[in-house]
Amino acid sequence: MREQVVLPNDAPPIRWGVIGGGNVARKFIDAVHMHTRSVVTAVGSRDPGRAQAFAASTGVARWAGSYAELVQDREVDAVYIASPHPFHREHALLAIDAGKHVLVEKPLAVTADDAAEIARGARTARVFAMEAMWARFLPHRRMLQSLVEAGDLGDVVHVSANYAHYFPFAPAHRMFAPELAGGALLDMGVYPLSLAHSVLGKPSAIHAVAEFASTGVDEQVSAMLTYASGAHASMSTSTRGLGPKSAYVLGTHARIEMERAFNVPASLVLTTRDGERWTYDLPVENGFQYQIAEFAGGVAAGALESSIHPLADSIAVLEVMDAIRAQIGLDFPRPRRGTGEGIGRVSPCVNC
Repeated sequence: MREQVVLPNDAPPIRWGVIGGGNVARKFIDAVHMHTRSVVTAVGSRDPGRAQAFAASTGVARWAGSYAELVQDREVDAVYIASPHPFHREHALLAIDAGKHVLVEKPLAVTADDAAEIARGARTARVFAMEAMWARFLPHRRMLQSLVEAGDLGDVVHVSANYAHYFPFAPAHRMFAPELAGGALLDMGVYPLSLAHSVLGKPSAIHAVAEFASTGVDEQVSAMLTYASGAHASMSTSTRGLGPKSAYVLGTHARIEMERAFNVPASLVLTTRDGERWTYDLPVENGFQYQIAEFAGGVAAGALESSIHPLADSIAVLEVMDAIRAQIGLDFPRPRRGTGEGIGRVSPCVNC
């Protein structure tokens, strides 16, 4: 019997506040209102005019003229943080200090140390905290995990995942801005690394290479990860190429292929050593609703983190990215505390 995916509309309702006014925040609000019983109560920005305009364009009834005002709102149970990577830590801790549960866009922070600080803060405040690694909660990814854990693939020997999306070079674009922790690795490479971690756990060795834009951010990163079991994982991510966004999990008894973009709602095909094929394909609109349902269920149960995607997993993936960055010589300027107000309108990559 395979794992049954809980329908998002069956999850308990929760009242959301949103930090960030870009495309990913719009997609989140649409998922909340169209596919769950929850509601987005308010959106926030340090610019009242921008906050008001974003609320009006997304059908949200209320807006706050600062992030501090938003997290103090008594009509908000949890805060979804969709600001640029360097401000995840600051905005998460702001909400946690106000006693709010937090769902933080991927990656949870720029470094593993910053992510660990978020985790410690949430545990101390007794609030639920989770990285918005939405792909981890999608039905086909839940099915993949079930097949791996049930032993249908035998021993997993290799995971391969590639994530590329072409961005024309533009120094002012956030993808090429060091001060916004731009580049391929944090924004897109987190997806293949998270997939590898969910199947194989922590690697024992990492070997990485990269190419850089003139602004100093990474445009292309490839890495080979090895594991104590003898398994390997290969990943690549690029802002120079048109694709692919494919992934494969190879076992001694069978393999799983996700030839369409593996981080969005997709199908998977299991092929056995005898050539038998089995396809899993569940049509899904939007897709953010599955992580929202996981979050709401955890809050209602009094949990402090997800059992499917615990904070330790988010931190472990960032440890791998820290190691990759150290090998390729990639560093970012650390923002001054308090400089993240109003920058949330810059959008992370959505379905790119």
